[in-house]
Amino acid sequence: MRSLLIQCLAALLLGVTFLPQVEAAQPATVRLDYTHSGNALSDQYAIERVVIEPLPWPGSMARTLDDTNRGQNRVEVVDAKTGDLLYSRGFSTVFGEWRTTEEANRISRSFQESVRFPQFAQPVRVRILKRDERNGFSVAWSIEVDPNAQDVIRRQPPAPAKPIAIHSGGPSPDKVDLLILGDGYTQKDMKKFEQDARRLTKHLFSVSPFRERAGDFNVWAMAVPTEKPGITRPSTGVHHPSALGTRYDIFGSERYVLTLDNRALRDIAQHAPYEFIEILVNNETYGGGGIFGQFSTAAASNDWADYLFVHEFGHHFAGLA
Repeated sequence: MRSLLIQCLAALLLGVTFLPQVEAAQPATVRLDYTHSGNALSDQYAIERVVIEPLPWPGSMARTLDDTNRGQNRVEVVDAKTGDLLYSRGFSTVFGEWRTTEEANRISRSFQESVRFPQFAQPVRVRILKRDERNGFSVAWSIEVDPNAQDVIRRQPPAPAKPIAIHSGGPSPDKVDLLILGDGYTQKDMKKFEQDARRLTKHLFSVSPFRERAGDFNVWAMAVPTEKPGITRPSTGVHHPSALGTRYDIFGSERYVLTLDNRALRDIAQHAPYEFIEILVNNETYGGGGIFGQFSTAAASNDWADYLFVHEFGHHFAGLA
């Protein structure tokens, strides 16, 4: 596992993010929110909205194409007129995992998803690709996006929380920006959240290969306070509403922790520079989860929190199985 993680990390760092910064202002960040619905046999897509996020694009513009060939899906952004490929990234989805469950053989469900990309001067066509029976990528859905269209959302509500700088490696376009979001932390727990974020970040950079590449990361932390400590755990009758909607018992698995409220997640995360997200939940019960290119989660107050934080980040960051 460690060897594979090193290979994936090297590919991600050298192939996608860490090339010399182009001496130009960073473009805006465009987010396409859409629904992905279906069952084990078929799926469909529908647009929800296009958002111009408050912060500029956090990634490097020197190389915008992903050649790592990881993930069950890939987003491609092409020039709407010429078809030239402008941007690509591999990712996986919560829907893609759900459709492997027994429930997906009986009913259809809908999930929120998003893809983010730098704003280009011209209208673009966004293509969502998925793996086919030959393990290659084929187009599942495409839609034209004009960032200057009237229905594009350009103004956002004020940030519900302020990001805290946990670890600084340098300007965002030259670094990987990891955002640690807290869920289940009350206003009185905000100091504990910052301590948890700093403690787990310190542990992440004590483990190879992250130890050797600590200078290539920025880490931010942000939490929207909840009324009660801890997150929802339906199997025990605990229901604690929170801004992110993170909970245990995902897909009937007691220790599986995710949020299914993608819009809430993105609306909060957009107020900090990020390319990757890990959600810390203020719980002692063992639990976590990780979806490649989406987010990961870990119970911060569990005795295994150090392990969980790194393990689940490996799923999210490098697509480790």
